[in-house]
Amino acid sequence: MKKDASHHLEAFLFGSRWLQAPLYLGLVFAQGVYVFKFLQELIHLVTHAVSFTEVDIMLIVLGLIDVVMVANLLLMVIVGGYQTFVSRLDLDDHPDQPEWLSHVNAGVLKIKLATALIGISSIHLLKTFIEVGSKMAQAPDAFALTRLEHGVLFQIGIHLTFVLSALVMAYTDRIMNSTLLLNKDLEH
Repeated sequence: MKKDASHHLEAFLFGSRWLQAPLYLGLVFAQGVYVFKFLQELIHLVTHAVSFTEVDIMLIVLGLIDVVMVANLLLMVIVGGYQTFVSRLDLDDHPDQPEWLSHVNAGVLKIKLATALIGISSIHLLKTFIEVGSKMAQAPDAFALTRLEHGVLFQIGIHLTFVLSALVMAYTDRIMNSTLLLNKDLEH
């Protein structure tokens, strides 16, 4: 009787993973919002290209790249998270199955997400550098320059934090994987 109750509890707990399915569906809708935003910015760029400066065009294009990178991040979370935490996707024979999906696990997903965040942070940092260069060319007062410098330093600090975090996660994952391999070798 006790074993039967334990089995039902375990089946219930394991089944609770399906509560995450609506969360992934919500992220699909969020990705749709990013597609809308991308198209809106692209139309804005094309219809006003003649009146934009080179810096304006560069900033808008970097914004478009940023939207694409966030959409890629969303896709990794949606597909990789669903596959890792909810249910395996039956895509073995699908010709468009991403290569990374065949060996995704929580550790791989974390590192992929961290590197995607570094890429997004890099785009934001580049946009900031361009904006600061443009504003400095307009020769604002010393107080405004100090505020800009603090903002840039703050963003650099955030970016370096992302880089350091990704390196630590990758190193930790490597240690864990080599420990698992060592344990398997010792068992055989």
